[in-house]
Amino acid sequence: MSPCQRLLSFVKHRSLWTHVHRNVTTWSPVGAAFNARPTRRVDLFEKSVGLFGVPELNCPAGFQAATRTALKDTELLVQKTCSCLPGAETVESFDQLSDGLCKVADLADFVKVAHPDPAFREAAEKTCVEIGTVVEKLNTNVELCRSLKDLLDDPDIVAQLDPDTRRVAELFMFDFEISGIHLDDKLRKEAVALHVKLLDLSNEFLVGSHMPNRIARSVIPEHLHLHFANEGSFIQVSGLHADTPDDLVREIAYRIYLYPNADLLKCLEELLKCRYKMAKLVGYESFAHRALKGTMAKTPETVMSFLQMLTDKLSDRTAQDFKMMSDMKKKLNPRNSELMPWDHPFLSGVLRAERYNIEPSLYSPYLSLGACMEGLNNLFSQLYGVSLMSEHPSAGELWSEDVRKLAVVHEKEGLLGYIYCDFFQRSEKPHQDCHFTIRGGRWCRKTGQYQLPVVVLMLSLPHPTKSAPTLLTPGMMENLFHEMGHAMHSMLGRTRYQHVTGTRCATDFAEVPSILMEYFATDYRVISQFARHYETGQPLPESMVSRLCESKKVCGAADIQLQIFYAVLDQIYHGKPQNHSTTEILKEMQQKFYGLPYTSNTAWQLRFSHLIGYGAKYYSYLMSRAVASMVWRQCFVQDPLNRDMGERYRREMLAHGGAKEPMLMVEGMLQRRPSIEDFVDALVSELNPNFETFIMDSES
Repeated sequence: MSPCQRLLSFVKHRSLWTHVHRNVTTWSPVGAAFNARPTRRVDLFEKSVGLFGVPELNCPAGFQAATRTALKDTELLVQKTCSCLPGAETVESFDQLSDGLCKVADLADFVKVAHPDPAFREAAEKTCVEIGTVVEKLNTNVELCRSLKDLLDDPDIVAQLDPDTRRVAELFMFDFEISGIHLDDKLRKEAVALHVKLLDLSNEFLVGSHMPNRIARSVIPEHLHLHFANEGSFIQVSGLHADTPDDLVREIAYRIYLYPNADLLKCLEELLKCRYKMAKLVGYESFAHRALKGTMAKTPETVMSFLQMLTDKLSDRTAQDFKMMSDMKKKLNPRNSELMPWDHPFLSGVLRAERYNIEPSLYSPYLSLGACMEGLNNLFSQLYGVSLMSEHPSAGELWSEDVRKLAVVHEKEGLLGYIYCDFFQRSEKPHQDCHFTIRGGRWCRKTGQYQLPVVVLMLSLPHPTKSAPTLLTPGMMENLFHEMGHAMHSMLGRTRYQHVTGTRCATDFAEVPSILMEYFATDYRVISQFARHYETGQPLPESMVSRLCESKKVCGAADIQLQIFYAVLDQIYHGKPQNHSTTEILKEMQQKFYGLPYTSNTAWQLRFSHLIGYGAKYYSYLMSRAVASMVWRQCFVQDPLNRDMGERYRREMLAHGGAKEPMLMVEGMLQRRPSIEDFVDALVSELNPNFETFIMDSES
């Protein structure tokens, strides 16, 4: 029996594990795997298979070997692509080119930030730079571009292409165009130089945006020193301390952490100038116009219309939220009652807790990591016929002993791919929750098989203890569901080309599957299937889930308005030059789109690291949430476990990756084309009390 057949047999008979009456210590295999402490397997005779099963990567030097192989294959493929007659095979060759480089570069992108061994991180960083340089050369390779242009310029050939192949060809051509391929030699060289400069500036800004600031210990009252890290005669501030009850600690952290760094300000100004210059060079009005091509929004004008309309619709509620926060601050600190930016996160949390008693420690015992993974497993089984199967990794396959490997198996289609779960805290690991594509899915004509996708989910959860498994707060549980939404987007897509696999789609669509999972994570019909007290086995009371859902609406308008402010700032920075400093623009936009006063001698934009990866696209979180809200209300709110609707969601939205225009996927799911007004109304209506009940009653 093949490994795939064994997995299918296990899925078929999984009821033997999960349908027994569960007592406190009974878990399905996936639940048990995540609630157990990791055990070290020692086999002196087992040969290392290398990271992710890549044989070369059993040591840091292997990156150099893997890079050499990829670059050698690239040369041969470039020759083949340039010499073949235009047709579908041309697009397949381009995708094969992209796949060969991405398989090494994407893996290196992950290793350089997550591997505990600095030698591996350094080797991975070198690989990223080397392959990035080659990609830039390919994007300005005139002969390579001509082979694709000959195809797209021939209407007879284009007519014979299937829709996916045509779209992928157009996407590859877009990559050429934004690199300046159509320019003369002099301007093309200028475009390449600008791109290299942008890579350096982006890296410099990213590093600087996370660096702590420090101040002389003598300046800070001695009784507050314990809140910050000591560095000799200095106090180091590495964050905003937004949840700290002490007003003065929050203010000190805000003023010091956001104090302007002259070099970083210069870096950001230069970065934005270079982005604008690059966009103009290749024929766009601004960097935002270039960045938004192919998205749901399509233009900066549409984005600004969306953000302005949302601001207008929320204005009364936002004012009410700030009034509630202001009253709470007067109550807590009558001598210093002016509402300031450092108060918003803390006071909104206080108001939620006061109204609904949602102390995380009350929920955590019901949300062990194993229970949550069982919940995800049950949800995916009911919606898609998919199971998560815990697998024993081979020697050398993992970068840390506490990483878990999951096989994703469909009841009929078999093995869909692998998810590596890097869930636990460790030193030098980034404190961020994210999804990494290690290998994209694609159809391989040479082997006659589908190349299975491989992804990593990275969280920062506490380790289990001797007396208890890892216990999640509601926020951690929602983040887990969110990131698993990205993973299932990668797993359930079956795109022919890896260039558009899974999450390789428009940014304002890519967050829809992950945000939609947050709705499942807060629906009692879903939660009741897995949330059990890890000691007593008692279910999480429905009233506690209701309180949690209602608490999210407290200060919800102000929270959305803060995101609008960030999104507007991002748009203005990436629009046409304003002849104002980034700080002056921030001050003006904060007054217009947020409302709480700007604090002198601060530069929040220098901590806005999303400007790098999400340049001109920060609005995507809001627009994706609007789409997810509409999908949830129209398709899942009446029955979140409906298999027919799950299959439709996979068919219309998940299966295509980026191979279909995003708005067409939304239209296919909703059976209508939503307008910007629909998006705004979806976000605003979520703030109504008992919103879901209202929707269910009105649609039944």
